[in-house]
Amino acid sequence: MVQQHSHTTPLSIRRWYEYRDATHASENGRTTDTPVQRFAVAAAIKNPYAGSFGEDLSDIVRKSVALGAEFGRRLMLLAQGAPIQSYGKACLVGLAGEYEHGNAFLTTEFANPIREAIGGAKAWIPSTGKRGTSGDTIDIPLAHKDALYVRSHYDTLSLSFSDAPAIDEVLIVFAAATGGRVHARLGGLDADKIEGVDGLR
Repeated sequence: MVQQHSHTTPLSIRRWYEYRDATHASENGRTTDTPVQRFAVAAAIKNPYAGSFGEDLSDIVRKSVALGAEFGRRLMLLAQGAPIQSYGKACLVGLAGEYEHGNAFLTTEFANPIREAIGGAKAWIPSTGKRGTSGDTIDIPLAHKDALYVRSHYDTLSLSFSDAPAIDEVLIVFAAATGGRVHARLGGLDADKIEGVDGLR
């Protein structure tokens, strides 16, 4: 039997999380005049389809608009005015749910309010996810918010949360950074030469 879910019941969020770091030097110790800051906001959310298939996941997609707005608000508070250049998103689905349940939280409806909060962005948001348990590491891919061809901004933020996701939860994570890898030197499009037309260049 497919469980029915109310279109008016809000998402049940048990816990919010925040993360922040600042890189002042590359791995070999060479310093930079402009430290790169990385931020992440995460939420442990009750999975309304835990233990069931859920033929139609549009209810999650619809409610993810308000979720994205709150993620955007919290992300900007965490950034404290620092300009965001790159971003990425991920989900970690508790074992009573499907990976598809997590993806339902990460569609364009969720992402667009975050784009608006950070002042606009043209590029596809890199995304990943998996099923897992509390304490599992999730790798959030990062890429430039306006042009995917900016190779210097490809990065990964790896995070784990000791108490999430519970078996019937989905952990949603959105990460951002103020720059690319420290001393990136593998070519590609320079960030200051972005045309800003198609999200690629």
